Amino acid sequence: MADKRPSFPRFTGQDSVDVAIIGGGYTGLWAAYFAKRLEPSLSVAVFEAEQVGYGASGRNGGWLSAMPPGNRATFARAGGGVEASRALQQEFVAGVDSVLDILQAEGINADQHKGGALVAAHTRAGLGRLVARRDADLKYGLTDDDVHMLDRDAFQSRINISTVHGGLFYKHCARFHPAKLVYGLADTLTSMGVGIYEGSRVDSVEGKTLTLANGRVTAARTFICTEGYSGQLLGRRSLIPVNSSLIVTKPLSEEAWQRIGWNGLQCLSDSAHTFIYAQRTSHGRIAMGGRGVPYRFGSGTGGAGATAQSTIDLISHKLSSFFPGIPFEVDHAWSGVLGVTRDWNGGVHWDPASGIGSSTGYAGHGVTSAYVGGRTLVELAFEKETERTTLPWVGYRARKWEPEPIRWLGVHTMYRLFGIADRWEERRGSSRTSLLARFGSRIAGLHE
Repeated sequence: MADKRPSFPRFTGQDSVDVAIIGGGYTGLWAAYFAKRLEPSLSVAVFEAEQVGYGASGRNGGWLSAMPPGNRATFARAGGGVEASRALQQEFVAGVDSVLDILQAEGINADQHKGGALVAAHTRAGLGRLVARRDADLKYGLTDDDVHMLDRDAFQSRINISTVHGGLFYKHCARFHPAKLVYGLADTLTSMGVGIYEGSRVDSVEGKTLTLANGRVTAARTFICTEGYSGQLLGRRSLIPVNSSLIVTKPLSEEAWQRIGWNGLQCLSDSAHTFIYAQRTSHGRIAMGGRGVPYRFGSGTGGAGATAQSTIDLISHKLSSFFPGIPFEVDHAWSGVLGVTRDWNGGVHWDPASGIGSSTGYAGHGVTSAYVGGRTLVELAFEKETERTTLPWVGYRARKWEPEPIRWLGVHTMYRLFGIADRWEERRGSSRTSLLARFGSRIAGLHE
């Protein structure tokens, strides 16, 4: 199914719709889905500058996880306290199963499998961070059943990583194929009567009018769902595109899988500051992602995803360090961008006066965020009070990013500090997190 990408026409001329959605990724597609579910008679149109799933929705690591988009402590301080952040966390827990239920009901096969997620600690310092992380998880609403610690033996019985000291297991996480989810949602929307237009970049939104290169649209309600590509419409300093890259191996032999294990099809990450994310695919490959060149000067988005050989080598080396002695051949590699606000916290915004809303800033936790955010946008726009419309990320705004070249220097300095800290901890067998990493986390607002 992944090679059967649907094709949609370019928009030309003039039209008037009830709901105009800018962006053909997960957020826009879910918003269209819930708008039509709310009222099938609504005229809904999705305008995508390139092709559906062109951005992070088609280039992510295939994790449907319960992690909210940002710092739960910051959301708690923003209003509603700890209970508000707990409600946000619980909505994301529920969101995992809700997405899976919808895929089943709509007959969408995206290779989805709920096997949970494992987080590996390769150092004693990393294990200490996971203990603190679990404490924060419990504080903000997860239970002992949702997340628990594993010692070295218990971890290796699931995935045999040679250097692991232990780790965490998260119950609410599912593996899936990113492109299959995009195409399945797009096909479902077509059957529901949603208009989808590709190669149809929206240059500006002024009041109820959307201006495109070859046309103009009047919309009663407009949703901006462009995540890392939002600079033109939401302002280049509201959020920035941060780059992430992924490699996919050729299928591994049965002997290799017997040595590695990974029979539970869990998603996999680690506790390093420059962390990875990975899955065992339905075709017996390993897909592993991480940060390569984290940020391009001037908020460049990197086009169609060409990946530097140095980045491919970096992620490949990480994979080989997990499973020494296993021969890996990289079959595919690509890069994409995710949207990041100044404090790494996402937000859903709706302005009833203008009839314009947005959901952005997912900071790497975009799959479930897009589902919750797209659904929440519809509920806000149509004045439906639900458990989602009062969550603390609704109306949350981070301060603006610094102008260039300060933000380029800041982002690259942060990642450089994280890389140095990882090497320091590994070489010295540190039991405590490096001061450099703690400093970098404080600067970025990542510390909970």
